[in-house]
Amino acid sequence: MTPRTGMLLLTAGRLVREEIDSALGARGLSLRHVSALGHLSREPGLSYSALARRAGVTAQSMQATVRQLEKAGAVARESPAGRGRTAELRVTARGRDLLGELDGVVRAAEEPLLAGLSEEQRAALAGGLRQVLANGWRARHNESPPIQPPPPLAPTP
Repeated sequence: MTPRTGMLLLTAGRLVREEIDSALGARGLSLRHVSALGHLSREPGLSYSALARRAGVTAQSMQATVRQLEKAGAVARESPAGRGRTAELRVTARGRDLLGELDGVVRAAEEPLLAGLSEEQRAALAGGLRQVLANGWRARHNESPPIQPPPPLAPTP
């Protein structure tokens, strides 16, 4: 019997997540930190709520994550703090450096899982997964994705 594609995706996703979680945990970070930095680097000025929606977590959870990133100097709030005020969040120079480091962590974690695939196969896999993600968004939200699936964490030179 041929495995269902959805089950293959779930299993591959679990393996990737375990590798990345382990590598990030050694640095005192989580995938939520990477997600927040990645989204903010692509869309500066996002609020906690918008950032939380993109990451699929609650606004309160994202506030805690962003506070940790602020404490590390990776994110800055460009609006006054206060209840009911929309925070405009931006990645700092330290945050951009951290994104570059995290991109290396993610690449190292995924490399053993992609071993044996040619560059063409890797590109085809990434393209197919982008389409799967866009289809999933459309099916769930009945609209086109607000943004394309994320490119690499850090811009490549």
